[in-house]
Amino acid sequence: MGRTVLIVGGGGREHALAIGLLESPSVGTVHVAPGNAGTAMIATNHDVSAGHVGRQVSLAQSLNADLVVVGPEAP
Repeated sequence: MGRTVLIVGGGGREHALAIGLLESPSVGTVHVAPGNAGTAMIATNHDVSAGHVGRQVSLAQSLNADLVVVGPEAP
Protein backbone atom coordinates (compact mmCIF):
# COMPACT_ATOMS: atom_id res chain seq x y z
CA MET A 1 0.00 0.00 0.00
CA GLY A 2 1.36 3.39 -0.99
CA ARG A 3 1.96 6.36 1.22
CA THR A 4 -0.35 9.34 1.59
CA VAL A 5 1.18 12.67 0.63
CA LEU A 6 -0.14 16.18 1.27
CA ILE A 7 1.21 19.01 -0.87
CA VAL A 8 0.67 22.52 0.47
CA GLY A 9 0.12 25.22 -2.17
CA GLY A 10 -1.86 25.97 -5.25
CA GLY A 11 0.47 26.93 -8.10
CA GLY A 12 2.34 25.33 -10.93
CA ARG A 13 5.14 24.23 -8.62
CA GLU A 14 2.70 22.17 -6.58
CA HIS A 15 1.17 20.70 -9.74
CA ALA A 16 4.65 19.59 -10.87
CA LEU A 17 5.34 18.12 -7.42
CA ALA A 18 2.08 16.15 -7.60
CA ILE A 19 2.95 14.76 -11.03
CA GLY A 20 6.38 13.68 -9.84
CA LEU A 21 5.16 12.14 -6.61
CA LEU A 22 2.44 10.17 -8.39
CA GLU A 23 5.15 8.54 -10.51
CA SER A 24 6.69 7.01 -7.39
CA PRO A 25 5.66 3.42 -6.67
CA SER A 26 5.77 4.21 -2.93
CA VAL A 27 3.06 6.90 -3.21
CA GLY A 28 -0.56 5.78 -3.09
CA THR A 29 -2.55 8.99 -2.84
CA VAL A 30 -1.76 12.68 -3.24
CA HIS A 31 -3.76 15.49 -1.66
CA VAL A 32 -3.19 19.17 -2.42
CA ALA A 33 -4.32 22.14 -0.33
CA PRO A 34 -5.62 24.34 -1.73
CA GLY A 35 -4.60 23.04 -5.15
CA ASN A 36 -5.78 24.26 -8.54
CA ALA A 37 -7.68 23.04 -11.59
CA GLY A 38 -4.68 21.01 -12.77
CA THR A 39 -4.10 19.28 -9.45
CA ALA A 40 -7.82 18.50 -9.23
CA MET A 41 -7.41 16.31 -12.32
CA ILE A 42 -4.71 14.12 -10.74
CA ALA A 43 -5.12 14.44 -6.96
CA THR A 44 -7.63 15.41 -4.29
CA ASN A 45 -7.83 19.14 -3.58
CA HIS A 46 -8.80 20.52 -0.17
CA ASP A 47 -10.08 24.05 0.42
CA VAL A 48 -7.44 25.02 2.98
CA SER A 49 -5.29 28.11 2.43
CA ALA A 50 -1.55 27.49 2.26
CA GLY A 51 -1.04 30.34 4.71
CA HIS A 52 -3.27 28.83 7.38
CA VAL A 53 -0.69 26.57 9.00
CA GLY A 54 -2.94 25.34 11.82
CA ARG A 55 -5.59 24.10 9.39
CA GLN A 56 -2.89 22.51 7.22
CA VAL A 57 -1.59 20.60 10.25
CA SER A 58 -5.13 19.47 11.11
CA LEU A 59 -5.67 18.34 7.51
CA ALA A 60 -2.40 16.39 7.49
CA GLN A 61 -3.39 14.67 10.73
CA SER A 62 -6.89 13.84 9.49
CA LEU A 63 -5.44 12.33 6.30
CA ASN A 64 -2.80 10.40 8.29
CA ALA A 65 -0.31 11.89 5.85
CA ASP A 66 3.03 10.11 5.71
CA LEU A 67 4.69 13.10 4.04
CA VAL A 68 3.87 16.81 3.75
CA VAL A 69 5.57 18.84 1.02
CA VAL A 70 5.29 22.62 1.39
CA GLY A 71 5.59 24.41 -1.95
CA PRO A 72 5.31 28.14 -1.20
CA GLU A 73 8.04 29.96 0.69
CA ALA A 74 5.78 31.76 3.20
CA PRO A 75 4.25 28.83 5.10
